[in-house]
Formats: sequence, structure tokens, C-alpha cells
Amino acid sequence: MRQVKDQGLLERRTGFYWAVFVVLIVALAGSWVAFAALGHSWFQLIVAAVLGVLFTQFAFLSHEAAHRQVFASNTWNDRTAQWAGTFLAGVSYSWWMNKHSRHHVNPNTVGKDPDISFEALSFREEDAAAKRGFLRWLVQRQGYAFFPMLLLEGANLHWQSARVLADVKELKGRRIEAALFLLRFCIYLGVLFWFLPVGMAFAFLGVQLAVFGLYMGASFAPNHKGMPVIPHDQKVDFFSRQVLTSRNIRGGWFMLHFMGGLNYQIEHHLFPNMPRPQLRAARTLVREYCADLDVPYVETTLVDSYRIVVQYLNRVGLAARDPFDCPMVAERRIR
Repeated sequence: MRQVKDQGLLERRTGFYWAVFVVLIVALAGSWVAFAALGHSWFQLIVAAVLGVLFTQFAFLSHEAAHRQVFASNTWNDRTAQWAGTFLAGVSYSWWMNKHSRHHVNPNTVGKDPDISFEALSFREEDAAAKRGFLRWLVQRQGYAFFPMLLLEGANLHWQSARVLADVKELKGRRIEAALFLLRFCIYLGVLFWFLPVGMAFAFLGVQLAVFGLYMGASFAPNHKGMPVIPHDQKVDFFSRQVLTSRNIRGGWFMLHFMGGLNYQIEHHLFPNMPRPQLRAARTLVREYCADLDVPYVETTLVDSYRIVVQYLNRVGLAARDPFDCPMVAERRIR
């Protein structure tokens, strides 16, 4: 921490974030100009895919503002996170912040990290073995099903946001956020179904949601999935907990912007309020510190991280199979 502060790596880079915001707004405006110019053309699906990417980028910006990386003022950070996340990306900032804060405190910790608590997926053999019915069948194939399932994650994020904003009365800033959320979908869906034929509008919405969900999931999943899972009652120091459960993704400046800084997941977990442009410099310090303490520092390519995630999920899913169920016997069994 002393070295990080001495090098000024926690200082705000507000100019950088203003530049990112301007570029995204210009790209968003250009997308809607293309939407208007294309009219009733199936090339609109390309615009839908571009919007899926842009909404994800706004979600990254909301994530960084929520971590106080953008402005020195907490109020400005909160407002930026609300507008970029709730209004532009369509994801409740308050709901996501509550969930994400618990993840940061206890990453990959059983019973404490909501990111490893899914109904449809299992990240521990015990959970996989307890599945029944369709979920048992799904979890046996969960590695291969993971990325196709991400195509539905965009719709799920919107649904979870709507459910929380409608039900949780004590949610801080609920009325403002609910108004932004509702306004966003009224404008967005109103434009789609007013200017496009109904079938094309549904296709546009489906492509946009699929790209948004896939991009979001493919950016967050490589960082912790397949890394050690910590038992609920195990005591682990802060540094080891954050480093051992996180994985970095190589790729330089392109990956930095493609993943919104999430490629430097280890540094992000150690210094959550560090601005995106400073993470690369912090990586050098953290690697040296890990080497001094003999703590493993995991870094790989994006493709390899996906392979690790799929293999890990499939390996966990094997626990859902009946060890006494012989495939040959099952095939010849009289039903």
C-alpha cells in the first residue's frame, strides 16, 4: 500500500473517464442514427449487437464509479453509477452494489459470496450432488451449457433489477432509481416497437439482450470461476483471500478496455478504488510482492480462462451423477 500510494496509483484519473464517457455517448448516438437510417431492414440486428456491447461498456463505467474510481466526490460517483448503470445499461445500481460488495469482501467463500450461489449452476461437488430433476440433468452438463446460458443473462439482470426495485422498500434511493429504470425501458421499448415491425422489434431486442448478457458474463466469469473455493468457516488473511481466488487476463491495452479493467482482477480486488489506467502499473508491484511471500499469482489468456471455467464446471458437475449408474446397464434397462 505504501508503494502504491508513493507512486500515486490511487489518484483519480477523471480526465480519462470523461474521455471514455464521451466516446461511449458518441458511439451510442451513432448507433441510433444508423437505426433511423436503416429503417425496416434486417441489418438492424447489427445495430442491436452494437448496442449490446455499448450497454456493457456503460455497465463497466457504472462499476468503476461504484468503486469510487472516477470522482473524488461520493455523490458524483453515485450519480454516475446510477445513470450509467440503471438508466443506460438497465441494471439496478443499488441491487448490484449490495451484491457486488458482498462478493468483494468474501470472494469465492461458501455462504458469503453471492457470485457462487446460483440455482442453475454448482461450484462445489456437494451442491451438484444435491440437485434433483432438471437441475440435476443441467448441472451434469453445466460446463458446456455455461456460455449458452449467458445469452439469457441480460434478460435475467433486467428482471432481477425490476424485482428488487418493485419489492425492496428500504432500498436507498429506490424512487429515483426506479424512475430511471422505468424511463429507460419506456423510451427504449417505445422506440423499437414504434419504428420497427413487431417481429423485427422482438428480434432486435433478443439480439441486444443476448450480446449484453454474453459480454457481461464473459467479462466477469474468467476472474474467479475455477479458482479455489474457501469454506465458510475458514480463516484467511485479506491479501491471500483476494489473490488466491482471483485470476488475471493477459492482453495489454485492448483487454484493459474490452473488459473494463476486469482483466487486472487481482489488483482490482486488492485496491478496489484504483482507477482503470493505474492497474497495469500496480500489477508489477503485486507480482513482486507475491513472489516475496511465495503466494501464487495466476495470470492466463482469455481463451485459456474460458477453457479452465468449462473444465472446472464439468468436473464439479460430475458429482451430480449416480456413481452406481452404469451407462451400459442404463441403456439396456427395461422401462
